[in-house]
Amino acid sequence: MHRFERFDFDGPSGRLAARLDLPVGRPRAYAVFAHCFTCTKDIHAARRVALDLNRHGIGVLRFDFSGLGQSEGDFSNAGFTGNIEDLKAAAMALGERREAPALLVGHSWGGAAVLAAAGDLPSVRAVATIGAPFDPAHVLNHFRGALEVLEDGESAKVSVGGRPFRISRRFLDDVLSQRQEERIRDLRRPLLILHSPVDEIVGIENAEAIYRTARHPKSFVSLDDADHLLRRREDARYAAEVIAAWATRYLPELLDPELESPFVEDAQHVIVADSPTGRYQEVISAKGHRMLADEPEDVGGRNEGPDPYGLLLSALGACTAMTLRMYARRKDWPLEHVAVRLAHRKVHA
Repeated sequence: MHRFERFDFDGPSGRLAARLDLPVGRPRAYAVFAHCFTCTKDIHAARRVALDLNRHGIGVLRFDFSGLGQSEGDFSNAGFTGNIEDLKAAAMALGERREAPALLVGHSWGGAAVLAAAGDLPSVRAVATIGAPFDPAHVLNHFRGALEVLEDGESAKVSVGGRPFRISRRFLDDVLSQRQEERIRDLRRPLLILHSPVDEIVGIENAEAIYRTARHPKSFVSLDDADHLLRRREDARYAAEVIAAWATRYLPELLDPELESPFVEDAQHVIVADSPTGRYQEVISAKGHRMLADEPEDVGGRNEGPDPYGLLLSALGACTAMTLRMYARRKDWPLEHVAVRLAHRKVHA
């Protein structure tokens, strides 16, 4: 179970579109996820990693870099430095509204960005990268033909992963001026490097270079036969599970991701008892399945779980869907999908 909220914030080049994925109950820590080059916060890998980190009690903020997805700004001029500033703005916004991030996770180009930004974010205790290049200038390998055009002009049209976009001379100069090796050497944060040995976009030699440059504590985990974008669900989930397990060593609040139980559970009853974490929060044990009930913020709750009416409607909807599917199977009807939409209103007699 998880929840999410829209989390747009101001970046150095305009409003940045963001989404905050939250676990059930109060998050043990927060992370910021930086997406790959020309991707968005909604790419499959970002979604899977965020949701699986939620399962371990980690709230995850994922956002679109300037000029990409739903964010304002000009990507062709923002460059790598602009992406670093976007990351810092994301961490600041998260700290102002929730809690400053303790974990940074970056995919590909986003991995290079978190390596560059971490040193300027005191709250960050650990950094994880997925398929990250050692040098952000690695991206130039994908549009060499455009470099000659940039020598003579202000911009050039390129294609990465089949997606066309325009880069500027400013973008080129910026990416070539980065001191990434120095940043990695001076990171002084626990570092986890995940990389596939068959990555055809960012070769495994980049992971080797990052590992050799970084100081301990540092770890490397192979993603075996995963592709660069982690298109397969099992690859994205594996990466998220490894990151969450590794992070527990550096984020003490993650050591017990389960909801605190104020009662002795049994397999015969549904038990509801007050939770010490919120004004209206109740811990529910439904025959071994634990969840949290809460009230919306506008009535004094924290909105960290469904309210009683939401739980009631969920039960009615689940019963309806299960009954329809069961009946269809008995009748051999070709029922492919069942969805039940419910609402309620209060009638004061």
